[in-house]
This record gives sequence, C-alpha cells and structure tokens, in this order.
Amino acid sequence: MSFLARTFIAGAIALGTFTGTAAAQERFITVASTTSTEQSGLFGHILPIFKARTGIEVRVIAQGTGQALDTGRRGDADVVFVHAKAAEQQFVGEGHGVERKEVMYNDFVIVGPGEDPAGIRGGNDAAAALKKIADAGATFASRGDKSGTHQAELALWKEAGVAPSGSWYRELGTGMGPTLNTSAEMPAYTLTDRATWLSFQNRRGLEIVVEGDPKLFNQYGVILVNPEKHPHVKVDDGTAFIDWLVSPEGQDAIAEYRIGGEQLFFPNARTN
Repeated sequence: MSFLARTFIAGAIALGTFTGTAAAQERFITVASTTSTEQSGLFGHILPIFKARTGIEVRVIAQGTGQALDTGRRGDADVVFVHAKAAEQQFVGEGHGVERKEVMYNDFVIVGPGEDPAGIRGGNDAAAALKKIADAGATFASRGDKSGTHQAELALWKEAGVAPSGSWYRELGTGMGPTLNTSAEMPAYTLTDRATWLSFQNRRGLEIVVEGDPKLFNQYGVILVNPEKHPHVKVDDGTAFIDWLVSPEGQDAIAEYRIGGEQLFFPNARTN
C-alpha cells in the first residue's frame, strides 16, 4: 500500500473517531409542545437562552395538546409542555408523567369578521357569545384537533348548552395558525390563544370580538415523561429544562418576550 493511501485511511479513521465523539457529546432533549408556544415565537426567544446556559439543545415537536400528550405516552419525547390542566393531571395520574409544574399563562379570545354577523362584539361572556353564534348560524371555525384550545372551546359550548353541528360549524383538524388563516379567508369566528393572535399577520378583516371572561384563562404546564415507563427518557437534561423554565432566569425570559411591545405570556411558577 502506498504512503498516500495509508495517509488517506489514517485520516479517514481519525475523522470518523472525531465525528463519533462529537455525536456522543451532543446534548439534546425532545419536547412535545403546543403550536401556540412554537407559532407565537416564544421558543425562538427562550430556547437559545437555555442552550447558552446549559449546552442542551431543545428539539420541539409542535402539536395540539392532545397529540403532544400522546407523544409523551408513547415515550417519543422527554418533556411535554402543554395547556390543558385536566388532561395534564390525568397524564400524571396514569403514570405517564412524573410531576406537573405550572409555568405561565395567557388567555383565549374570540375573534371574528369585522361585520360581526352574530352581534357579539364587546362582550365578555364567552359561552353567551358562542350561543349567539350558533343561534345566528354564523360560520365558526374549530381547530377540531383535541388541542388545549379545542378542549377549551368544547367546554364553552357545553356551558352554552350547544352541541355545535351543521354547515356553519367547520371542524378543520389544524393548528392555530392554519385555523386563523382559514377563518380570515371564510371569514369565520374562532377561538384562539392571544399569543398566536398577536403574532398572526394575515388577519384581513378579523378582529377580537370577545375577551376578558375569566373562563378564557389559559394556563401552561410542563411535565417530565416518566422514565419508569420509558427508560430512554433523558431525565437529567429534561429536568434541567423544567427547572430552568420555573427558575427566576427562565421566568424572566418568558416575561421579556413581546410582540409590538405587548407581552404574550405571563410567568406564574413562582406563585404556584
């Protein structure tokens, strides 16, 4: 074998060893979270801060809350970060998660076309507003995806005494951003978290028509997936992420995220 060939082989082996070592040292966790935390831009703001502090990369699977919890049940994520408290408590109660910690909140709003065919603008009773939409047969776009927003919507319909159905009620099965896009095109009323609404640019004639109802409160929680069910869960790094989110630094990073000077999420781990 020639000197040149031996040199090439030795170099290839050294490069392979270096690449393998670098891959082995790479630290990342997988977080199943909601479309609102992703599409609002929050993760784009806070995750680089967390990585700079810890060296841990966070890879996000953005789904509706129901899907995110199912991802955790399958062990396809190390952490879930979602917003449907009853479903989160059930997730932990069934042994799929270790502990639920509250992180932050914002609120939901009902948005709709500027001409407001159901006549609900300015109200602060969300269930009453939905009943007026149903009575008027005004088009309503539902995410229909078992997300936290969808679950909140269904609870409001139940309170309103309405089982929504018919041509006026459109179940889309899409995330919040696409649902808002469709609502703007129809146009239609829909329920959205305020953070995604503030970051949404394609509003056309959509406006906030109902807000301020205490029932529109929107709490987010974070849970480590149970390593007893899924031994491959990265307990140390997943716990580091959770601990950072509820730490003063993490809470401040969440509070600092704004669009157009308006705060999108309000940290409340310190008070819980």
